[in-house]
Amino acid sequence: MNLEAWHRLSLRRTLLTVLLPGMLLVVGAELWLTWRTAVDASNAAYDRSLLGAIKSIDANISTASGGLGVELPYRMLEFFQLTASGSVFYRIATEDGLVEIGDTALPPPARPLQLGQPQFADTAYFGTPVRLGSYTRLLDRPLAGQTQRQRVVIQVAETLGSREQFTRSLVLQALGRDLALVLVAGLLLAAAVAWALRPLARLRAEVEARSPQDLRPVAATAVPADVRPLVDAINGHVERTQRMTEARRRFIDDASHQLRTPLATLATQVGFALRESDPAGLRGALHAVKDQLDEAIRQTNQMLVLAHADAAELVTEPVDLVAFAEDMARRWWKEAAERGVDLGLDAAPGPLRAPVHAGLLREALANLLHNAIRYTPRGGQVTVRVMSEDGMLRLGVVDDGPGIPADELARAGERFFRASNAGQPGSGLGLAIVRSIAERHGGRFELAAGPGGRGLAAWIILPGSTAPARKPSG
Repeated sequence: MNLEAWHRLSLRRTLLTVLLPGMLLVVGAELWLTWRTAVDASNAAYDRSLLGAIKSIDANISTASGGLGVELPYRMLEFFQLTASGSVFYRIATEDGLVEIGDTALPPPARPLQLGQPQFADTAYFGTPVRLGSYTRLLDRPLAGQTQRQRVVIQVAETLGSREQFTRSLVLQALGRDLALVLVAGLLLAAAVAWALRPLARLRAEVEARSPQDLRPVAATAVPADVRPLVDAINGHVERTQRMTEARRRFIDDASHQLRTPLATLATQVGFALRESDPAGLRGALHAVKDQLDEAIRQTNQMLVLAHADAAELVTEPVDLVAFAEDMARRWWKEAAERGVDLGLDAAPGPLRAPVHAGLLREALANLLHNAIRYTPRGGQVTVRVMSEDGMLRLGVVDDGPGIPADELARAGERFFRASNAGQPGSGLGLAIVRSIAERHGGRFELAAGPGGRGLAAWIILPGSTAPARKPSG
């Protein structure tokens, strides 16, 4: 099963599938350690008994006759054989092998013997696994014909029946204990997983019970901390969906509100033109239709721009606002000249960069320039200004036209709001577009009276400037 298939499993099945085999591996390792511990404990216990047999034989070795004599403790060997639950073998010999007593075919010690230090090893005697104990010491006197005392080697071997039974018993006890622990741990794990997943089940039930129109955030207080980032991400997605839904709803409301009257007017004007027989009157009616159609097109375009500003994904890039404002002033210079308005640029020295969506910001500044040039009388002035103040960048348009009454400045920027002194037809969406674009960039839109209390100063204030502060005029 590949990784993607694993991820498609339920959390409960994934946890149990991963953790239970892991627990069984731990049990297997624990059984191996138990077996090694049992073998060591068995050897430690039985080797002491084996050493006792060696010491008993050693105590009965005699050299009084000039040779090597042993009076074997048969009762002790019989008892030792019963304890070992098998056969017992022994060998007593001089180190040079000239004298040997007992089972002479027993293998020699695995390593050289040290005086007085017993040595134990697993080996085989005629194909039968045995535990062999070996011990050496100096004889009390030299044997006949020898000038120096010799070393005598005492070996006792037993079969492994008792040791293996003891080890098997310990391992089986550990196996039963570990399997019981695995069973209990598995049940506890399953119960814990089920209990831990209950908040997710409640969350699923809550979401399933909601109506399609219910876009409230999902409560994250009753879910585990590990799931909270997922709930937060879902809430963020729901919030974006809600904004898009609200933007669509507003667009539909705006379209129905704004286009109903112009379309009705157009229908009336077209009907009047159809009834007009005089060519001059017909031409005048068609001009009126064209003017009304141009205004409807502009209102539609503004509503589309506003909907785009509210709902479109904002992908920003660093833009030099000084160069941006200079380019926009050049584009609008011809229209300003045709209306007899002096259009200028007042920008701080050096580049002032801000992360913006250039298309949206261009639309916002175009709306400000359109309004300023449209409402400023002939011979008036319109200035595009760029400056920095308190770590914020200011991009604005200042004019000396009629402005907006002071008591209406707070409402300017609302959808479809038009100042009481507006002398030109319009939709009331231009400043709403500018405010929406400024807020989408994390900034704000400000309106104030122009220099000397005359005209209007409209500012788009954006974050991101390290240039020296400069106070705006107006």
